[in-house]
Amino acid sequence: YLECYGEGSPTVILDSGLRNGARVWNDPAQTRPGPRVFPAVARFTRVCGYDRPGTINNFSPFEFSRSSAAPMPRTAAAAASDLHALLKVADVPGPYVFVNHSTGGLIDRLYAADHPREVAGMVLVDALAEYIESGFDRAQMEVYEHVNNDPIEGIDYPDIEQILFRRSFGQMRRAARRHPFPNVPLSVLSHGLPFTLPEGLPAGFTSALVERAWTNAQDRLAKLTPDARHVIAKRSSHYIMFTQPRLVIDQVRRVVREVRRQRSRRVRHREILLVGAHGELDHLARHLEEGGIEAAEQRHWPFGEAGIFLHQTFVLDEGQAFRGRG
Repeated sequence: YLECYGEGSPTVILDSGLRNGARVWNDPAQTRPGPRVFPAVARFTRVCGYDRPGTINNFSPFEFSRSSAAPMPRTAAAAASDLHALLKVADVPGPYVFVNHSTGGLIDRLYAADHPREVAGMVLVDALAEYIESGFDRAQMEVYEHVNNDPIEGIDYPDIEQILFRRSFGQMRRAARRHPFPNVPLSVLSHGLPFTLPEGLPAGFTSALVERAWTNAQDRLAKLTPDARHVIAKRSSHYIMFTQPRLVIDQVRRVVREVRRQRSRRVRHREILLVGAHGELDHLARHLEEGGIEAAEQRHWPFGEAGIFLHQTFVLDEGQAFRGRG
């Protein structure tokens, strides 16, 4: 299930945290006055939100995911693959600015590793990262898996989302080695109020332990690109979009503006003058066109018996790089 609003480019993709549907960005239960992220972003660009299988959109009354169920548990890489397929089937044009919360951040960074040219920018909202695993021992990591994936008391939802976090963290580490995070506009928003976990969890799994691991992971996320901006939401715990939505909206607007500014600097047209034998030029022109560069204009002039002078203008899509050998 995907819903899109607004007009403009780049398109923003909202990706929610574990077991949260798209409505978390337009929360009907939001008690504090202030804007909601989904409609606010739609005022300055196209924005789309989607439900992953097994997510929950509302607790009173219960509203479960509007997408078809999927086998659970699964990995973040499987969720990233689903997202890629959804955007293609829905014909949502990229490249995209991904705005994500918690587990959605891990999913979107895996997407970026597999499809870096489809990522124009990213806003990580208290995003989960593989780096937290270094703050846990094996037993504590098992507790982390159970705390996040156990059934929710009072909710009868057999298809509820479950993510294999240890496997997903391994996937992210391998993907990052193959394809480091692209150098795109990036904002990292981190909570300022600490986590509060139930007391008495096994293996020394305490709020202080998780807070240390999470803070370290946030600092490392903020170093993914040289110009990343790291913002601390001092009045928020994990759900920053509920308590400080303007902070999220401002960072989305900043990244969108930076993407647009970078695009405006690019030269969108190239004129290529080719001189050579007739057959060689025809072959090269066909090669360029097959590579996705549309021949917008082509004129031939006689150039003696030695060959043909070809003047051709090629139109490049935004973000497309022209490479060739002379």
